[in-house]
Amino acid sequence: MIALKSRVDAWLGHFTMYRLILWVLAVLVVYSMVLDVLGWLTFGLPEMLVHLVLCLGLTYASGRLAAMLFRVRPHSESSLITGLLLYFLFWPTQLTPSVQLPHLAGVALACVVASFSKFVLAFRGRHIFNPAAAGAFVAGLTGLNIATWWAATPAMLWLLAPGVLLVLYRTLKMLMAGAFLLVTVSIVGTILLRSGMAAGPALWQPISQQPLLFFVGFMLTEPLTLPPRRWQQVALAVVVGVFFAVPFSLGVVANSPELALLIGNLLAFLVGQRGGIMLTFNGSRPLTPFTTEFRFEPQRPVRFLPGQFMELNLPHSRPDGKGRRRVFSMTSAPGAPELTFGVGTAEPHSAAKRALLALEPGECVRGTAVGGDFVLPPDAGKPLLLIAAGIGITPFLSQLASLDSERRDIVVLYLAPSAAELAGSDVLAASGARVIARLSDGSPPPSFMHDAGRSRIDGDSLRELIPDIGTRDVYVSGSPANVDALRSAARHAGARRIRVDAFAGY
Repeated sequence: MIALKSRVDAWLGHFTMYRLILWVLAVLVVYSMVLDVLGWLTFGLPEMLVHLVLCLGLTYASGRLAAMLFRVRPHSESSLITGLLLYFLFWPTQLTPSVQLPHLAGVALACVVASFSKFVLAFRGRHIFNPAAAGAFVAGLTGLNIATWWAATPAMLWLLAPGVLLVLYRTLKMLMAGAFLLVTVSIVGTILLRSGMAAGPALWQPISQQPLLFFVGFMLTEPLTLPPRRWQQVALAVVVGVFFAVPFSLGVVANSPELALLIGNLLAFLVGQRGGIMLTFNGSRPLTPFTTEFRFEPQRPVRFLPGQFMELNLPHSRPDGKGRRRVFSMTSAPGAPELTFGVGTAEPHSAAKRALLALEPGECVRGTAVGGDFVLPPDAGKPLLLIAAGIGITPFLSQLASLDSERRDIVVLYLAPSAAELAGSDVLAASGARVIARLSDGSPPPSFMHDAGRSRIDGDSLRELIPDIGTRDVYVSGSPANVDALRSAARHAGARRIRVDAFAGY
């Protein structure tokens, strides 16, 4: 089971979240047209093709126009995702016996508003509202067209459900999605039960005929409009679920999925890192032969907790499957004059890493989001075990550099191929933590580290190295395969509380 999970994680690690969503939506578009040809949908294939071309063409063109007007580099992938979302939000316009021009105008308006909302309804370069929801809401206010969210067609469910599960698994948003679905299904199901519907249909109807899955998989969990912490995201899911499911009307505005999402976006903006931040590149230095530290001066102080990550937008002309936006753990302490990132730079380099390595001092990149829950417990008296495999040391460097004068009971277990590939030795030595190194080639670690030899780290060896592991909070960081194996070893060694941070791209 662990081996299968590792293979799935490795495959998904080839895609950023944005690229994965783009591909899943594209597959769903093809599937919808196949369903139409088979008679499971009743739109008409010409109407669907015209609708698709309109949504993609207008979001792409208006996105480039908006980027030109605001003098920023266009993000074509984002425009295409927005276009595909609007394809599923609005009913394809009837073409025969006559073209419904107001409906076409409504879809066109939604596309243009969605594109421009990324720049107009934005703060410090970060959009506040989900663009597709903003476009659909404005189009609805005009009366030209109303979003029907027709992806909630029972026939679409057969491919929609696994596609949504894949996205939620890749983005680690299962808990958030579960909270939203629990709230919405409970409320809608209760309303249907009170209307006389049987229990089974009352639970099945919200899933099969309302856009819950599409909404939570592709809209609610959109990263640039989420608060940074998991508990905040779960709370947001509950609030949005209530607005989604409970009928209400405020004058000319009635509840709708897009309105529920816009309300949630506004709440998330108020509690999160408000907007992107410009970072000026100061230089880099090698930490190991295969790891590089990149140093940036932030335009303003960055609010983050030690162990969190930042998403960087690294524009380059030919992005690969991992896209332009990449996530890196911050290795500096909060409040430090420079913001530093430890990045694995072994060959082969992705296009984004080549762009990062090509930066010259004085050039700027934008940090678009801060997030993550891989943070130490606030109780300084809690004993900790930090297990790092290779590049997994990076979030721990920020945490260890942030320790105050009061020493914590911390043990660090660092797995690396050789002594030359131990990054951050200066931070580890200054932290006062007990550091144990397990080096694959058998080379001796620095004198302040305890040598664990070359033995495989399993439950028995881990219990021998750290006899009191059952009393410690355990944190594991590294590649997905290493994290799965080390988490299993820690559990067999007696660890009761384990938190993980797997480096699989974004």
